Amino acid sequence: MINAGIIGASGYTGGELLRLLVMHPEVEISYVTSERYVGEYVHRLHPNLKGLLQMKFSSRKTVDLCNCDVIFTATPHGSSMSYVPDLIKECDIKVIDLSADFRLKNPEKYDEYYNRTHPNPQLLSEAVYGIAELHREDIKKARIVACPGCLAASATISLAPIFKELADHIDLKRVIVDSKIGSSAAGATPSTATHHPHRAGIVRPYKPTGHRHTAEIEQELQEVSGKPVEVFMTPHAVDIVRGILSTSHVFLDGEIEISDNEIWKIYRNFYRDEPFIRFIRDKKGLYRYPNPKNVIGTNYADIGFDIESKGIKRIVVFSAIDNLVKGAAGAAVQNLNLMFGIEETTALTFPGLHP
Repeated sequence: MINAGIIGASGYTGGELLRLLVMHPEVEISYVTSERYVGEYVHRLHPNLKGLLQMKFSSRKTVDLCNCDVIFTATPHGSSMSYVPDLIKECDIKVIDLSADFRLKNPEKYDEYYNRTHPNPQLLSEAVYGIAELHREDIKKARIVACPGCLAASATISLAPIFKELADHIDLKRVIVDSKIGSSAAGATPSTATHHPHRAGIVRPYKPTGHRHTAEIEQELQEVSGKPVEVFMTPHAVDIVRGILSTSHVFLDGEIEISDNEIWKIYRNFYRDEPFIRFIRDKKGLYRYPNPKNVIGTNYADIGFDIESKGIKRIVVFSAIDNLVKGAAGAAVQNLNLMFGIEETTALTFPGLHP
């Protein structure tokens, strides 16, 4: 059995990790920490786990994390970068970080996007970016895996095949990502923006320029294409609890003619045999394109596209994921399975709900 600890398990992401891990046949949950809720039963914050997990929250400072084989860190940005280096130094342990603290390879980006200098930049080159579909072999050998941001995961997974195959024909300086995201992405701590009377019934743009996840998308698309990429992303808060729909616009030059079948071939070749990638594009019915409703609670990423053939040539790419699963905890468990040589789909094959 793999002994796992979760640091910062009181939030929505921590709760999702617990929901997935409590049903994982190869994992035993050793420690669940929360500095705010020390001594409280886990099910008081995560009532869906009542009867499944009889544990109380502990303090990270009072448990021996070296007894674990793997530690998940689900703490706010800026926290894990302070203690993960010591944890790795002192213990023979693997770390799966769900914050932004090890996602970016360029330490200067932390000053630009997070307004803080990274105290351990030497670990950024070692940490593997945790999209399994892009970095599977490196994740298998990794000591630190940095799970992607949910918005970044949605956009990057859907755009990577296009940038891999068509980089010579894409306007790499003008990539538009428009994302709609549910309220759970704001975290469990309430604010004026997440208060129900202010949140219900809305489509609210926020951080319309310079969003933090832009740096991740640019980093990954640059790696897959081999060329510098500029992404312009605008997220919108919408009146759902879970889910992201990202609509991305990729502009082509006038030298290329491309058909639906050729785009399909690009996606199928790139994601051949991937267990959590589904292609959604039908000619009739309600479910012609990806919809977040159809992936809620699952680790699937649904991808679709359309082609603008008149005027400026444009590929419109759609991606739907659950921000708490494929955009966070599900990706973390998928990475766990790879790091420990377990079947990659273990504890992650729930198909979702309909309706």
